[in-house]
Amino acid sequence: MGNRDQLQAELEDILGSSNVYFQPPESKKINYPCIRYDYNSTATRRASNVLYKADNRYTIYYITKKPALSTDIPQKILHRFPMCQHDQHYISDNLHHDVFTLYY
Repeated sequence: MGNRDQLQAELEDILGSSNVYFQPPESKKINYPCIRYDYNSTATRRASNVLYKADNRYTIYYITKKPALSTDIPQKILHRFPMCQHDQHYISDNLHHDVFTLYY
């Protein structure tokens, strides 16, 4: 697909703001709603012992103060990226988290 800078731009477009953070340090002040994402690994495919495809796998967190299903951002993420899957929803510190796995 693309590189991390392209992914950053696409996530900012989906969110409609620059509150998109790549592996932020603990000391970073985060503004909500936001998208946080982390590099997870690289999925590779080989044929005849030759690498022909490598996709980076990211874990994406959409974090908001609004209750689940009160925003369309999770649906926008799923529709924008064909190799994306919604993994779970949970609440922590009164913040709603939607977690996705994305191959990009």
